[in-house]
Amino acid sequence: MPSFDIVSEIDLQEVRNAVDQANREASTRFDFKGTGATIEIGEKELTLSASTEDRIRALFELLEEKMVKRSVSLKTLDAGKVEVASHGSARQKVALKAGITQELGKKINKMVKDLGVKNLSSSIQGDQVRVTGKQRDDLQSAIAFFKEADIDTPIQFTNFRD
Repeated sequence: MPSFDIVSEIDLQEVRNAVDQANREASTRFDFKGTGATIEIGEKELTLSASTEDRIRALFELLEEKMVKRSVSLKTLDAGKVEVASHGSARQKVALKAGITQELGKKINKMVKDLGVKNLSSSIQGDQVRVTGKQRDDLQSAIAFFKEADIDTPIQFTNFRD
């Protein structure tokens, strides 16, 4: 039977490239001179630091701009609260969201059932959801539906089999 998988993955190399480009631009831009604006990449989060909250917001916008240019979905960024640190500096943690959680998998399963296509079914398999159907057209309409759906996690469609 034809099937495809719905997954949520981040290309960490592209994220790293976007962070490097943002750091490079922040070090040369006039409005960031003397603010100590940097972005540090960790295992599953980014740490933005600068001298003021305004510079943190500008640095975050710069990061978003570089992520879009590198084709990384902005839904992967989960910005935390801006924390005021010592000596008038500020810091912000930005988590990287990836993977389909159990509740998101259940939501996707419910959305497949609500589509109303008779021969379409889905099942959660670890951190992915497999959608199967009798006809390729049904699967393609499901993919189109999920591309239009408002899901707060970035999703990709892989392993399309006929």
